[in-house]
Amino acid sequence: MANMRPRSIQYQYDDESFGGYGAPGFRIPVQHRKFDEYFRCYPVAFMPGPERSNVNYGGKIFLPPSALEKLTRLHITYPMLFSLHNGKKRTVTHAGVLEFIAEEGRVYLPQWMMTVLLLEPGDLLQLKSCDLPPGNFLKLQPQSPEFLEISDPKAVLENVLRNFSALTVGDIFSFEYNDSVFEIAVLEVKPTGGGAAVQGEEAKSAIGCVEVDLEVDFAPPVGYVEPDYKGEALKKAKEAAAKLAASGGIVHTAGTMAKQIGYDASKIQPSTGEDDGKPPSRFVEGGGRKLGGKKTAAVVTSAPAKVEVPKVLTGLEPLRLPHGTLFFGFKHVPVKKKDEGEAGDDEGKGSGFVGEGRALKKKSKK
Repeated sequence: MANMRPRSIQYQYDDESFGGYGAPGFRIPVQHRKFDEYFRCYPVAFMPGPERSNVNYGGKIFLPPSALEKLTRLHITYPMLFSLHNGKKRTVTHAGVLEFIAEEGRVYLPQWMMTVLLLEPGDLLQLKSCDLPPGNFLKLQPQSPEFLEISDPKAVLENVLRNFSALTVGDIFSFEYNDSVFEIAVLEVKPTGGGAAVQGEEAKSAIGCVEVDLEVDFAPPVGYVEPDYKGEALKKAKEAAAKLAASGGIVHTAGTMAKQIGYDASKIQPSTGEDDGKPPSRFVEGGGRKLGGKKTAAVVTSAPAKVEVPKVLTGLEPLRLPHGTLFFGFKHVPVKKKDEGEAGDDEGKGSGFVGEGRALKKKSKK
């Protein structure tokens, strides 16, 4: 069953009730009527008097003094909220009232409201008084990526929303900040008490935003592209490599130094000093001649005897340790100082022979 909201009843004194036979002071119930009027709409720029450019960045309108008189007679109190209908284009939005200083039969709107309602200056606009629930949640979408340059958007929006009495899904309002104009679309609203507002073509979702605490969420701005951080890093690395290569430098793009120089420790064989089974070579062959001209016997000198040569590794060997063993470096052997070494040698030698020596043959005296 649809949720039926009872219409408010207004009691007032009426001495002429029942054909003039009513007792003085007798109360009769009178149904509370709503404000429903038609006006010619114009943007605020058309309004006579001083320039009011700041009004274009809010959600309030200007009505004639006669509208205030009728609203008072209908007992419509603060905040006075209105639904604005463009019958030709079937567009709807909501607004509050700023002042009652417009000419009779006219209403002045902010420029963004004229755009949302698809209105031209002088078009007929229907205004109805309405009651909107206070808002609890609001989702917005900036219309340009430049909005991300604002350092503190929360503080900026708090100041901007003070100029609004109501917000409607589909509105695209504008505000000025640091000499730049930004546009923001209203994507979703939720009234206090939860439950997403139902969207529709004839009756748009709307909330009141007077003296309320709003939770604001942002959708990505229109035209915003998520940056590709990995692609940018790879591109910068390639540019740096190209610069270094152009200047004559060498860039190792991947792998360890051993891989770059083609080092493989498993293929290195130790040198044993042998000639791999080849016959020993003869170092000196043939005969010789003396200075006097006589020949000498031929002398053949073969290779020297085989001498074992300690194995010497000609390459770097990896350090291989048993599983679970930690290596903390080689054992430190302190180097002896020169004074300490000489003293140690003297102590180790000790005394050999003591006494005088005599020669067996005496030296002849000349």
